[in-house]
Amino acid sequence: MFKKKLLIVATMFATLFANADMVLFDASKDADKVSPLKAKVEKLPDAIKVSYDDDGTPHAGIAINLKHDISQYTKINFEINGNATDTFTLVLENPNVTFGQNAIGYRVYKKPLNSKSFEFEYTFSFNKEVGDIVINQRKMRGSPFGMNTATKFDTKNLTRIRLYMTSKKNAVWTLKKISVKKADKEKMPAYFSYTKEQFFPFIDKYGQFIHKEWKDKLHSDSDFQKFKELEEKDLAKHAGPADRNKWGGWESGPTFKATGHFRVEKINGKWWMIDPSGKLYWSHGVVRVTPHSAITPLDNRKFFFKELPSNDSPFAQFYFTHDELLRPYYVKRDIKETYDFSASNIMRKYGKDWRKLYGEICHKRLKSWGLNTIANSSDKNIFMMGKTPYIDRFEIKAPELSGSDGYWWKFRDPFNPKFAENVRKNLEERKDELADPWCIGIFVDNELNWGHPNSHAVWTFTSGENCVAKKVFINDLKNKYDTIENLNAIWGSKYASWDDMLKCTDTPPKASYDDCVKFSEKLIEEYYRIIRNEIKFMAPHMLYMGCRFAGIPKHNPQAMYIGAKYCDVISYNIYRDILDDVKLPNGVDKPIMIGEFHFGALDRGKFHTGLVPKSSQEERAQCYYNYVESALKHPNVIGTHWHQFADQATTGRFDGENFQVGFTDVCDTPYWETIAKIREIGYKMYEVRANKK
Repeated sequence: MFKKKLLIVATMFATLFANADMVLFDASKDADKVSPLKAKVEKLPDAIKVSYDDDGTPHAGIAINLKHDISQYTKINFEINGNATDTFTLVLENPNVTFGQNAIGYRVYKKPLNSKSFEFEYTFSFNKEVGDIVINQRKMRGSPFGMNTATKFDTKNLTRIRLYMTSKKNAVWTLKKISVKKADKEKMPAYFSYTKEQFFPFIDKYGQFIHKEWKDKLHSDSDFQKFKELEEKDLAKHAGPADRNKWGGWESGPTFKATGHFRVEKINGKWWMIDPSGKLYWSHGVVRVTPHSAITPLDNRKFFFKELPSNDSPFAQFYFTHDELLRPYYVKRDIKETYDFSASNIMRKYGKDWRKLYGEICHKRLKSWGLNTIANSSDKNIFMMGKTPYIDRFEIKAPELSGSDGYWWKFRDPFNPKFAENVRKNLEERKDELADPWCIGIFVDNELNWGHPNSHAVWTFTSGENCVAKKVFINDLKNKYDTIENLNAIWGSKYASWDDMLKCTDTPPKASYDDCVKFSEKLIEEYYRIIRNEIKFMAPHMLYMGCRFAGIPKHNPQAMYIGAKYCDVISYNIYRDILDDVKLPNGVDKPIMIGEFHFGALDRGKFHTGLVPKSSQEERAQCYYNYVESALKHPNVIGTHWHQFADQATTGRFDGENFQVGFTDVCDTPYWETIAKIREIGYKMYEVRANKK
């Protein structure tokens, strides 16, 4: 009996020890391991204090040098306090860092640092043979084994941790401790230990993950009809807000000048849109209303999929369907083969006339859900049905500043005549939209890199001699300095002649900064001026909705100052929890359109949450409500557009995005928790905007 009790006690202690935390960093003992990264670091008795002088320094924070084996742990926790920030990022590193291989990162958007602790989960306790195949061939941001995986990250050799954020004036935070926790192996999914034969294929014919179950997962074709009937009952019960006119404007609200088209006006200290009939309008919308949201690359990974259709199947057509706006991104990456899971499921659900029926259900859903705008990147066959206002977008395809860079495309040369020609061509292709009263306006370009105040001139200077902008820049310098010798004396350069300068593609010297800033402003002004002139020439009433800034370009505010002169609306894609601290530059007062935002969770079979992670569908839904409510209370914001209408493919699109960010899943089933909160804020949005609720 004594031995048995001793064994029980020993087992209890072993279990406790097995699940015990391991401390990686304790500020009271390990302060000497901390190095500043563009920040001030102060050592307190039990914490490290980090603060900033300037505004907007990227990757500013601390680095902690250490050496630990974290291979038996799957969660990292750190105790931190401070004032709010745009983003907070943790990076774990091995020696000789190559991000995505031997470094992994975690990012939190706009979460208050005074939440005392953050916890991230990393996953390496899976079959490495299977994991390496999936991760190396993935073309997707998140894998079945977690969002945060790296092909060569050695968990036995953690040598550095970086903690940084987008700094702001008066930002301060303190760090006390970092620790790791062991996983509960009993809760680890069974497929983590599957062999290749057991694991592959892991995507079913509907585009869903095979090795997991969740609410509203489809298991047969008959499920489509079941979910369709359930939604029909829901739509019949919720016909939409009663106090709306045909445009989605505020029917019982005040009436203003009607022009037959949408326009903007500031009323009692708040910016509004005015619909074609003269009623107040606030744009509550969603991006990518299209049947083609879940197109995924097949190149080198057809073995991922269980039942791809044969060439003689009616579903073989979905090897060739594509999205007009996004098609160039597949071509740019040399992706040869794709499959469209979303459209194939829509055909299963609605039958042979699926395109028309899907368009009709989209409009019906939008009204029922309390939405009133089809936002950019949507299907023309849907938004031109004359039932819901819409905003279109095009991207300029003209000669580039070859010295520039950008996540999507390089910056185009606005001084090249082909720039204006391409803007004109895009507008000509949209003549029917420009004349359509349902069209609110046009976005031009998306998430360009605006660099720093001198960047556009530097990009111009490092472009080739045939760059038109470069010739304009050098001509300006000739007019200012008269001789190359005069310029060399100021710049500290050694150009032999103006022609030598034209042919040079080296970065100009630091002393060129002031001249580069001046020309950068001239180039940015030319960019906006041409676009506005072309739009207003073709359709004077049409709203120029801006270029959809990727967040707020803190390092080059001139992009906003100059843009505000020409754009009717300034547009931002802002991924964070709320908009309370979003501000325009001093002296700028313009309406703001939120072009993109979203939240996602991993409780419905997806591998990645999207850019702003949440723990569940319930939290995701509440965050939607909070975000839109904060926008309605912001005097400049005239609308929010969620990215996007339906989930991306489980196995990723052209750039690997495989986010759980849809209002519907890959099988066209609504996420009901989110829909309920969209309705809750959408049905009362005019009262909230007007401070009546």
